[in-house]
Amino acid sequence: MRNLVVFGGSSHPELTDLICRRLGIKAGKTKLQKFSNNETSVELYESVRECDVYIIQSGCGHVNDNFIELLIMINACKIASAKRITCVIPYFPYSRQADVPHKAAGAPLARLPDTTPATPHGEPPLHSTEDLSQQLLKKLTQAATGEETNREKAPYREWVARSGTLIANLLTCAGADHIITMDLHDAQFQGFFDCPVDNLRSMPLMIKYIMHQIPNYQNAVIVSPDAGGAKRATSIADKLCMDFALIHKERRQVRTERAELILVGDVRGKNCILVDDIADTSFTITKAAALLRKKGALKIYAIVSHAILSAGAIESIERSAIDEMAVSNSVVSQHQRITTQKIKVFDVAPIFSEAIRRIHFGESLSILFDANHAIV
Repeated sequence: MRNLVVFGGSSHPELTDLICRRLGIKAGKTKLQKFSNNETSVELYESVRECDVYIIQSGCGHVNDNFIELLIMINACKIASAKRITCVIPYFPYSRQADVPHKAAGAPLARLPDTTPATPHGEPPLHSTEDLSQQLLKKLTQAATGEETNREKAPYREWVARSGTLIANLLTCAGADHIITMDLHDAQFQGFFDCPVDNLRSMPLMIKYIMHQIPNYQNAVIVSPDAGGAKRATSIADKLCMDFALIHKERRQVRTERAELILVGDVRGKNCILVDDIADTSFTITKAAALLRKKGALKIYAIVSHAILSAGAIESIERSAIDEMAVSNSVVSQHQRITTQKIKVFDVAPIFSEAIRRIHFGESLSILFDANHAIV
């Protein structure tokens, strides 16, 4: 392909090689290293003048170091007069951090606080100008005399830093013209960017894995381990004409009681396929598998888009009720260094290589979102 250059960062060189092999080109020559003080050094040994440049860097491993490396590579290509710079980020970093208020303990609130606080002592709210002036005078008097009630001393409410806007601004300011990623945890994250963002989906590959690797899948049940992934799971269930079930947390009125997992659907005597986008500590998916086993499920499969598998996730999966777990190679995780019979890997390089080819030649990406399209 003319005027096409593909660089790979240090986060996932294996995925870069797979994508370049499918494109029929060699990865651009680079020298990526660290100085003794851990500063990042980037050297490019390919001419990118008036070329279409793609930089592949996933948000795994040392996330902050890899992200800074990506920014430096983008800026180096921009300075070298690249025609267009596209960042290929299979797993987008910082996309999980929700922009919601915190409660005193530090955990995110289930809902935003009410805009209008409740009226104290059950008194009806006052709206007239005279009543408001009287209330203001009363407040000033109490403040002057130091007679403030404990109810009026509201604690400072913490807020989550808006890292999504910052990450988007860093990429665009460095010189990125286009972003390609896959299965964003929050789809609205694309709104932070001023440049085009293509959020690819792993659903076609998941459907392909279910059809070819899971025996008698027609009689199985697609299960979402939480309410947030219900839309993803129902899409797969509809495409394959399968049954669907959902696991959600029932919030108790008493704060001291723990939230209870509730299964909506019938899984007794059936095989179950858990579908999720991210498995980090694997706490959610292993708890869901335990509930399915308790409800009478026969064999439990799990399919995950991004298997970060940090901390003791591998050991948790080994001890869990999951019989087989399929994960993509969008990130470099511990499963590639630890031998386990439960974890299988499916390749996402076909989707990214086809997306790069189509964008380079100005073709539509709509076919990549079609689950009926066979990606070899």
